Amino acid sequence: MNLKVNAKLDPQFQPMSLVIREMREATKDNGQDIIIAVERNKGSVSTYKTRIFPDGTGHDEENFRFIERVAKSVLWVAGGFKITIAGSEIVGNKIKEAYTHGGLREFDVQFMERVYERPFIVEVCSLEDAPKEKSAAESIGRHLDGCRIGFDAGGSDRKVSAVVDGESVYSEEVVWFPKINSDPEYHYQGILDAMKTAASKMPRVDAIGVSSAGVYIDNRIMVASLFLKVNDEDFDKKVKNMYLDVAKELGENIPVEVANDGDVTALAGAMDLNDHSVLGIAMGTSEAGGYVDPQGNITGWINELAFVPVDYNTDAMVDEWSGDYGCGVKYFSQDGVIKLAPAAGITLDESLSPAEKLKVVQGLMEKGDQNASDIYDTIGAYFGYAIAYYSEFYDIKHVLIMGRVTSGQGGQILLSRAQEVLDKEFPELAEKMELHIPDEKSRRVGQSVAAASLPKIKLII
Repeated sequence: MNLKVNAKLDPQFQPMSLVIREMREATKDNGQDIIIAVERNKGSVSTYKTRIFPDGTGHDEENFRFIERVAKSVLWVAGGFKITIAGSEIVGNKIKEAYTHGGLREFDVQFMERVYERPFIVEVCSLEDAPKEKSAAESIGRHLDGCRIGFDAGGSDRKVSAVVDGESVYSEEVVWFPKINSDPEYHYQGILDAMKTAASKMPRVDAIGVSSAGVYIDNRIMVASLFLKVNDEDFDKKVKNMYLDVAKELGENIPVEVANDGDVTALAGAMDLNDHSVLGIAMGTSEAGGYVDPQGNITGWINELAFVPVDYNTDAMVDEWSGDYGCGVKYFSQDGVIKLAPAAGITLDESLSPAEKLKVVQGLMEKGDQNASDIYDTIGAYFGYAIAYYSEFYDIKHVLIMGRVTSGQGGQILLSRAQEVLDKEFPELAEKMELHIPDEKSRRVGQSVAAASLPKIKLII
């Protein structure tokens, strides 16, 4: 595999975007079509069509490995409880075997079962019987009328704004510790206090919008790191409907919309740019994603890019949580910086936390250290190739890059190298796509206004 822009500190890097390209080329004249379909709530279906070598021609294992990586990508971009493989019984049956309890992708199965509250299944069928694409993109957000509360639930602080006709008339940030508290009452009271404070700054409350890390289905909390210490029983009884329950304390029938913070960040960016087709990626403790589609809508996809493979190399770093290799979390997060430090000749004190290790590297960057610069150069190459892979699933005009990993000079080096990858390797994408690092202050304010804009106010006639 020949890369036009090398990942300086990782010569074994095999970008998924080039694997896709090479497979297309190899099967162009002699291959067979295969469709991957993923079904989620409300009957929504996402499909992806590609080609593989013909079944039974000595490439079955190669076909499986390729489709396994791509199917996993579609699953973690869109979310779902059912994968259908159409066009290859051999590959389909191997995928079915992988996505079982005790199988290769047991983590993925268990995660999706928790999100969608139903058993995970894999079906195999002919191309003719492949499920059809069905979108459930919602036109939420960009509603600026009336008196609104925008709430942003972070892991270290919570932010709330009172927004009147699109203008923030009051906002506050309060430090809290949701990830170490096991009593959901702590979270409930914290959220309620914040919203009551915002409500007191306006004549009334017409709508409530919430931005928070995690997976949300129909405004219910399905998976969220804020409630890390809450046991499963309390989570089901007291957490799942928490935002809806808090809203009821402020008034009956107040419209509420809860969205993943990545989606809200993308929405804030889209509102700021006055455009659409925006992919937002935050590089912090993990990799977080959000998307606004060409119609300006939030899609209902889960956009968990941390679990999307970006490196085909089987010896790539393994994520401790999911047990899988080559996934975004080890490339576009503080872990991505830390894993490259030894290759850059930087020794980090093992007693330090990951956040502290990142600060050490950023401190070296500020001093003009070339080894630290090489780390960001490498991540930039990773990212350029990853964007091209993400464009297989998203229609992208703008990429917003943020998070503590991108702060300072390192972020600019990363951005520049990613742009070089697009220019040299994917010129057709480079022409239609812009990369941005948003201003931190405007992003913070924009986030609360964007969150507040999520619900549509129901008119009473």
